[in-house]
Amino acid sequence: MMNHPDLVHPATRKKVELAVEKSGYIRNRAAQAMHGKRSATIGLVVPTVANTIFAEVVQAFNDTVSAQGFTLLLASHGYDLDGEYRLVRKLLEHRVDALAVVGLDHSAGTFRLIAEQRVPLLALWNYLADSTLPCIGVDNREAGRLAAEHLVALGHRRIGMVFPVTFDNDRARDRKAAATAVFRAAGIALQDRWQVEVPYSIAQAKAACLELLAGEDRPSALLCANDVIAQGAIYAAARLGIAIPANLSVIGIGDFAGSAQMEPALTTVRIPARQIGISAGQAIVAAIGQPDADFMIRSRVELELIMRTSTGIAAEMIRR
Repeated sequence: MMNHPDLVHPATRKKVELAVEKSGYIRNRAAQAMHGKRSATIGLVVPTVANTIFAEVVQAFNDTVSAQGFTLLLASHGYDLDGEYRLVRKLLEHRVDALAVVGLDHSAGTFRLIAEQRVPLLALWNYLADSTLPCIGVDNREAGRLAAEHLVALGHRRIGMVFPVTFDNDRARDRKAAATAVFRAAGIALQDRWQVEVPYSIAQAKAACLELLAGEDRPSALLCANDVIAQGAIYAAARLGIAIPANLSVIGIGDFAGSAQMEPALTTVRIPARQIGISAGQAIVAAIGQPDADFMIRSRVELELIMRTSTGIAAEMIRR
């Protein structure tokens, strides 16, 4: 059935697939290779390659493992954790020597595969002190906190947040939760009408912010989940003739390529993607060279608030 699923009745095939998922079984597509022989490949599964969010970390990771003789097999699941499960299965079937994923949120099926197959695995981009997976990345709660504290320090009280759906996205969820906590601690009531959900898309963020910012009743600042969304917000403000930062402050998270060159230049919380990619590549190659069934690393990379010209003192503070 595994080799010719089209010849099996759909109901039967579904039952077998569910049983396979529960067991964590992986067929060996490299059966022709000698037992124990390495494939010299490392799998990396990311949410997207459609924009710059993960481009720098992927490139740095690739350069690091390639320098050690490994070929990177890259796959993208489009923020679909069921899709990620299928991709992880495929990579493990091809007997990659190690596997890297982005984030700490994964489906139950993916966690079972990881537990059953016991290949070195590393989660990139995110860090938690008590993570169940080896991880190298940043504390996204700190990223949200830094961004929120910056807006509060500038005197903003009318604040909107533009985030993707946070279900199955621990990066966005942690940033949003930490930012919300900062605002509440400062006595700021977040208005529901200024909380917007959009995908990581400049075009869709621009469209959503055009609606959010239309009219006189609008926030004085926007905290965006990352620089992609923040760029869309700035383009929307430009379309509406809203001066930044005089009448609207915008902050992102990431410091992606192009953020410093925008007009106005984007204030953001820098995630050192290249450093994460290099450190992760070095760690996973080391894990392959010295196999350890209990391989665990939790490495935190420091964040930095980068203040540019897209944020400024709240107008109501200036009038006082």
